[in-house]
Amino acid sequence: MKDAIYLVLDMENDLVHADGPNGKAAYGEQVRARGVLANTRRAIDKARAAGVAIGFVRVGFSPDYRECPPNSPIFSGARKNGIFKLGTWGTQVHPDLGQQSGDFDIVKHRVSPFYATNLDAILRARGVRRIYCSGISTNAVVQAAVREGHDRDYEMVVLEDGCCGLSTQEHENAIESLRRFCVVTTSVDVVFE
Repeated sequence: MKDAIYLVLDMENDLVHADGPNGKAAYGEQVRARGVLANTRRAIDKARAAGVAIGFVRVGFSPDYRECPPNSPIFSGARKNGIFKLGTWGTQVHPDLGQQSGDFDIVKHRVSPFYATNLDAILRARGVRRIYCSGISTNAVVQAAVREGHDRDYEMVVLEDGCCGLSTQEHENAIESLRRFCVVTTSVDVVFE
């Protein structure tokens, strides 16, 4: 199905792998408690079966962090902690998600997957009208994708069980605030069409 895409947002080892720096902290706890990896893989498999393109969005910076904003509350710790470095294990998509060579790879340097990336060109070239998405975290990249996608006139669909925040409350608050801009469903109930 050429007019839809499933964007898997920031599901990279530095954030979600049990051996990654955030996998041992709050994000990792939420990923495991909510079954985010299994739910995301279920959705990916369903999307592939329906002929929907898959795009993996990853946050990452050059080894010298030249694109990293020095005053960002979200990214200021990346350089200090040596995370989100492109070309390393940490910025690879979690292996359980089954990334394939034909999937789109969108590298971003800010919260939004639209800002200064190749995403818009991919969507236009494919004639995409509907964007399905999920990822980490609900109140950052997922919200940014939904709000900007909405304002660019895409139909936005969030797979809620493929998302999490630093806490259950943070996630639930983010989902509630997004309901005005998108359809909210789950990996079980979603119908890719």
